Amino acid sequence: MAFSGTVRTYGAVRAVDGLDLEIRRGETAALLGRNGAGKSTTISMLLGLLPPTSGTVRLFGGTPEEAVRAGKVGAMLQDGKPIPRVTVRELLAFVASTYPRPMAVRDALELAGLGELGGRRVDRLSGGQAQRVRFAVALAGNPELLVLDEPTAALDVEARRAFWRSMRAYARRGNTVLFSTHYLEEADDNADRIVVIDRGRVAADGSGEAIKRAVGGTLVAFDLAGAPSEGLVELPGVTSLEIRGDRALLRCADSDATVLALAERGLVRGLSVTPASLEDAFLSLTGAATILEGAR
Repeated sequence: MAFSGTVRTYGAVRAVDGLDLEIRRGETAALLGRNGAGKSTTISMLLGLLPPTSGTVRLFGGTPEEAVRAGKVGAMLQDGKPIPRVTVRELLAFVASTYPRPMAVRDALELAGLGELGGRRVDRLSGGQAQRVRFAVALAGNPELLVLDEPTAALDVEARRAFWRSMRAYARRGNTVLFSTHYLEEADDNADRIVVIDRGRVAADGSGEAIKRAVGGTLVAFDLAGAPSEGLVELPGVTSLEIRGDRALLRCADSDATVLALAERGLVRGLSVTPASLEDAFLSLTGAATILEGAR
């Protein structure tokens, strides 16, 4: 799949602003961004639900509409209501019948963790079970690309873990997965590649570790204890500074050099050195207009 110079506007608002992005076969990629960053619009264009204002979106060498009709794409979107008075197996059998080369219903049930629920009515399932049914419906066409928009929203911890086990089983078949999520730890744990979208453009693209390193891979924190904060951002290895009360947090590209410089100043009270989390990187990226390149 590839976006090339893709723009989508709503009046004067550019929801997607010249997006260039390619997802390769077999990748599991996470799409991250703040509310309004352009994630849902990007997914809608990928599925052929919205046309781009300009630029192109290509899937498997053709248009998104052609790929969807051919059963090459499965989608699990945020909106959806259970169909009353049908069983899980009946629903999957019906959906599968609309595709040219569907997945066997028993395989979809097994992959989605629904092996014992095939005979249950869809409208009588718990929230977590209903979410797994939506996942099975997305698998019904035996797609090569699976698109998941906030797939674990409103699920409890156990249900989220069960869902990702199912998704990884699907990905291990050599399929491609693109998912958006607000749970950053899910992206870090389950994606080979993370794409951060901000203001309708790619703000960072690479593995979780590469993005954390590019933004500033380590956090060095210490108590100021009344010492001035002037000049801290100019210390060796420091890329940014944040003051929280009487505590200074330094984002560092070279934490060893930073700690040595702090020791020379006697600023080691309450010193801690921790790897930057994906949340730290995300907040840094989406809080600034700078576009990072070469994070991969």
